[in-house]
Amino acid sequence: MTIQNTKNLRKQIAPFEQSTTKESIWQIINTIGPFVILWYLAYISLSVSYWLALVPAILAAGFLTRIFIIFHDCTHHSFFKNRRVNRMVGTCMGVLTLFPFDQWGHEHSVHHATSGNLDKRGTGDIWTLTVNEYLAAPLRLRLAYRFYRNPFVMFGLGPIYVFLLKNRFNRKGARKKEKMNTYLTNAIIAVLVALLCLAVGWQSFLLVQGTIFMVSGSVGIWLFYVQHTFEDSYFEENEEWEYVLAAVEGSSFYKLPKLMQFLTGNIGYHHVHHLSPRVPNYKLEIAHNNTQPLENVPTITLATSLQSLRFRLWDEENKNFVSFKDIKYVTKKSVPVQVKSEL
Repeated sequence: MTIQNTKNLRKQIAPFEQSTTKESIWQIINTIGPFVILWYLAYISLSVSYWLALVPAILAAGFLTRIFIIFHDCTHHSFFKNRRVNRMVGTCMGVLTLFPFDQWGHEHSVHHATSGNLDKRGTGDIWTLTVNEYLAAPLRLRLAYRFYRNPFVMFGLGPIYVFLLKNRFNRKGARKKEKMNTYLTNAIIAVLVALLCLAVGWQSFLLVQGTIFMVSGSVGIWLFYVQHTFEDSYFEENEEWEYVLAAVEGSSFYKLPKLMQFLTGNIGYHHVHHLSPRVPNYKLEIAHNNTQPLENVPTITLATSLQSLRFRLWDEENKNFVSFKDIKYVTKKSVPVQVKSEL
């Protein structure tokens, strides 16, 4: 894809960037409504069995994922035309998903501006090392990286650390407006949790909300992970990095069954979202289907996406992800003997 073609591609996406107030409001209704109903069904099911409550709780987790997508769109100011409305709705959705609006909006904007850029990694993305960086790293850093990249840590402990702990504190260098938004979000969360505990009991609250939180949190991190971690993704040094190429080659089209596509707010069309964050989630599929050059973007399915669990390091020489077990093979081809001997 040439630079000229990439510029034309962004122009082709532009007509889909306008939100529709009616569709946005309807999405809030058909997302919040089922979530509240399923939460209540999970609670009353506890009187019979936790295993029975697990069914509506898992479904509620799906709708909480959809709530996060609404929050996500609001941080891009793509869900409503009015920025103030985006901020108000986004802050409310942030309470339900445990994400401060301004803090995450900042980090996610950096992610969009640097995704696939080897020289600007580290903010709003998954920690990724290249093969050579890993080989040159001290043992302590290698062990830390292996721990971080373990699926049980990333998708199990990850939601607890990021959503419950990290999101409660302001980032270094945050401005007053961002800090106040974090404080406000934390205060509303605390009041909401207290009220629910008084209403249903703290044990029931933890069983229901804890299940919903862990399922939706794991799904959320999985979606973010898999849509940038596939074998032939895109990573370049800053001089060679190009925004549109990073969007269409470094963000996958995650082709999901219709129900899962609905619950994940069409975020499987991640290449379209990275190409233009101003396209609201309910127009991502339409934008993809009506933009001919996007027919050949990297596509993964539920089955093929599981392969990404083995991808740990970026091989700069061969331009693809590899596993830890692949390192010996990669070093034989790409790395001097003296570096390989450090393995």
